[in-house]
Amino acid sequence: MRFIAFDLETTGTVPGVDAICEIGAVRFVNGSVDSVFATLINPKKPIPPGASAVNGITDDMVQGKPAIEDLLESFAEFCAEDPLVAHNASFDAQFILADIKKHELPGPRGIVLDTLPISRKVLPGLPNYKLGTLVQHFKIPSTDFHRAEEDATYCGKVFLELTKRISVNGQAPGIENLVALTGKPEFKFPVIERKPKQMDLFGLL
Repeated sequence: MRFIAFDLETTGTVPGVDAICEIGAVRFVNGSVDSVFATLINPKKPIPPGASAVNGITDDMVQGKPAIEDLLESFAEFCAEDPLVAHNASFDAQFILADIKKHELPGPRGIVLDTLPISRKVLPGLPNYKLGTLVQHFKIPSTDFHRAEEDATYCGKVFLELTKRISVNGQAPGIENLVALTGKPEFKFPVIERKPKQMDLFGLL
């Protein structure tokens, strides 16, 4: 099995208004970490104290870091067509989608899967389905949470444990079965056609 687990840290909770300040993507191949794409991002706006209190990312840390429009294409190339896995994936996906549309840049091409609804189906009866609770349930060694690369890695390991629970004769479930477990329609990022900019006729005079 080959997939990419990803996670974002943001300045707030509203896609298109708040901004991504860290992205972490971890490629898993046959159960092990294969490669990582992780970086802080300059959100071009102050990071509120409430967000910093959660993720520990400050304005000083993102000073001089690349903007999201300078990273989206590299992120898309890293992910390519591999399935994407996130915990509460709609949150992260909506932030990426907003920037794909805003900057007219390519996004990852794989199907997006969400470990939150999958875990609810596979593990009924847990007190909650936060990522930390699932990490603890599966006894996955952990240190810090709420940093993108670490949370992406935890998400990937949780996804592997979930797929083990629903494998048949050692055969991992297919993408269609995993999408069905989310209870939502299949989601992929759209292919955005970059629009040609209108020429500034006055600038030519």
